[in-house]
Amino acid sequence: MVENVDLLLALCMALAAILYSSVGHAGASAYIALMALFGIEATVMRPTALVLNVIVASLASFRFLKAGLFSWRALWPFLVTAIPMAWLGGTIHLPSEIYRPLVGGVLWISAARLLWPHELKVERESVSPPLLFALPMGALIGLLAGLTGTGGGIFLSPLLLFMAWAPTRQVSGIAAVFVLTNSLAGLGGQIATLDALPPQLPLYAGAALIGGIIGTTIGIRVNTKLILKLLAVVLLIAGAKLIGLY
Repeated sequence: MVENVDLLLALCMALAAILYSSVGHAGASAYIALMALFGIEATVMRPTALVLNVIVASLASFRFLKAGLFSWRALWPFLVTAIPMAWLGGTIHLPSEIYRPLVGGVLWISAARLLWPHELKVERESVSPPLLFALPMGALIGLLAGLTGTGGGIFLSPLLLFMAWAPTRQVSGIAAVFVLTNSLAGLGGQIATLDALPPQLPLYAGAALIGGIIGTTIGIRVNTKLILKLLAVVLLIAGAKLIGLY
């Protein structure tokens, strides 16, 4: 039976999907934050976040690619090393005392990225990312994505913008495809943990999908910088809870 707390969590997940998908991300960091705030077990958080990520990232990839907001040239050097490392990260099962502060740190890094005041002001002509940098960086992001149950897009997006490796308008589509592939790889690396998925997953999935539809529509048409900065506050609070500051 669906309880009020489940409906509230689903609603929050829908809102998170709106905010994240508007910039090509799928919301894993926010889903993890919300599940932490609602007292969900750590063993449930990672596979649940990845499943929701796959759903929202699939939709975001389709819609941003259809809108022409994508660059394969900027994505593939990161993708080729990220996919196997995301799978490897998904096979590693960290104890709660390591996993929780690790994810908390990821959320804080995410918040710092969202609060960075000049991240979307890159106006230089974009160039291809150098392979000697992109290949190892893709591996690092992929491993972290698999370990924490996130898609890694929240790290790739600012990197592309700061280094002018993709036009600003294309970063959302690049991030969406990156998140989708990493989430699938990470999920494949932890098939054994799928029995930990909660019975409320269909409710959460439906909420995330609706949020993704709304968010991608906004992302294609509207600037969302202010919304993302507000979201950063939620990530800071949730990260503090996971790390154990309150």
